[in-house]
Amino acid sequence: MSEREQAESARTVSPQGTGGLKGRLQRVAAGPLAVAQQQFNDAALRLVDAVSRRVDAATARAEAAERRVAELEERLLRLERRPATPASATVAPQPHASAFPDYFAFESRLRGSTEDVRDRQRPYVDRLRNAAPVLDLGSGRGELLALLRDAGIEARGVDANADMVAFARGEGLEVGQQSAHDALAACADGSLGAITALQLVEHLPPADIVALLDLAHAKLRPGGLLIAETIDPSSPAALRNYFADLTHAQPLVPETLELLVRGAGFRETETISLNDSLDYAIVAVA
Repeated sequence: MSEREQAESARTVSPQGTGGLKGRLQRVAAGPLAVAQQQFNDAALRLVDAVSRRVDAATARAEAAERRVAELEERLLRLERRPATPASATVAPQPHASAFPDYFAFESRLRGSTEDVRDRQRPYVDRLRNAAPVLDLGSGRGELLALLRDAGIEARGVDANADMVAFARGEGLEVGQQSAHDALAACADGSLGAITALQLVEHLPPADIVALLDLAHAKLRPGGLLIAETIDPSSPAALRNYFADLTHAQPLVPETLELLVRGAGFRETETISLNDSLDYAIVAVA
């Protein structure tokens, strides 16, 4: 029973007394006091409810302010870390790559702080522990790379967005500005232990997804891992996240992505539901 339910059950005060004339007299005398006590209890409960609502609202405002401060701090760091001679804003081949004049700021607001993203990506560390070297495609602000570095796992990343690359480099991470396709094409066949593509494939048209998966299979050594994470359009709540980003090109239900991964030659696949079923990942073995 909740505290509110306990208070509700205890708020009615009944006058007590024994039977007979004496009991009736006691109830008559105590009746007004019982009514007054009940009115006081009702007023007290209404006051507690009002205070509770105000506390909840204040807590929500404080949490929103903290998120906003963290976002602004990241955007300031991004500006500080931009090279003196800025690179191309993006080298991404997907449609609408320049839909946002400041995609870094958009990502910070939509996906959350680097700390939040690291918490969501932390479960991947154990899967990648014996899979070095790791190439992280679309590495963003470097959340996964930072986790792998802390775990002593050799890894590097590439991202098409210049600001993402500058931010990640400012964290001391090895990140280059390349498209995922170009980065894979530059690797020797069978040279990688794992390839990660977290929140990447939904940005690519179907033909580019197929080409990326074919390249990934060629560049992984036998037994190497591919981890492809994306939004799960099976969830109505996740669809809101999908359509919020104008650079998204193709939603992929788990069955479709698994078939594409199998078609690229991967021999084992596992589908993992993530983040309260908003996302999923296909983990595949080459």
